[in-house]
Amino acid sequence: MENLHEMLLKRHSIRRYKDTPIDPEAVRTILEAALLAPSSKGCRSWQFVVIENRETMQQLADCRPSGTLPLKNARLAVAVTVSPEISGAYIEDASIAAVFMQLQAAALGIGSCWVQVRGREAVDGEPSEDIVRDILSIPSNMVVECIVTFGYPDEERRPVDPDKLLWEKVHLGTWRIDDGE
Repeated sequence: MENLHEMLLKRHSIRRYKDTPIDPEAVRTILEAALLAPSSKGCRSWQFVVIENRETMQQLADCRPSGTLPLKNARLAVAVTVSPEISGAYIEDASIAAVFMQLQAAALGIGSCWVQVRGREAVDGEPSEDIVRDILSIPSNMVVECIVTFGYPDEERRPVDPDKLLWEKVHLGTWRIDDGE
């Protein structure tokens, strides 16, 4: 296994997947990563809906006018939901769990892509959350943060060039102002 830094340089959002099933043990490992994610005060305010049905994923793709291509050809998707009643940091809790799944998938050679749901709308203006909630029978007290798609990559992406990282966005000690920024 490569080290985490090397994996981060290689990991990208994957929007096109091969039609190869994901091994059930790999699915379990990805879900276990979500359950291992830290949460505010250890409250574990998240819950997950695992979607493997291709027709359901096609329906979910209509929750937004764009950015849902990964749902149309993924082999697996996980809706990340979270309770604002349990945690004031519910968005952060859900986000960390989603990213843990993405990192675990990358470690297994499986691609992933985050499809944002909360705060988005369908073409007709209906909130994306309401559409997803209806399709997946998610209770109204749960916020649907995102859907993470998974599959074996059917596209090649170059690793990030570390020399092109935006180090000017890092401020040491205090915010530094250079050239009017």
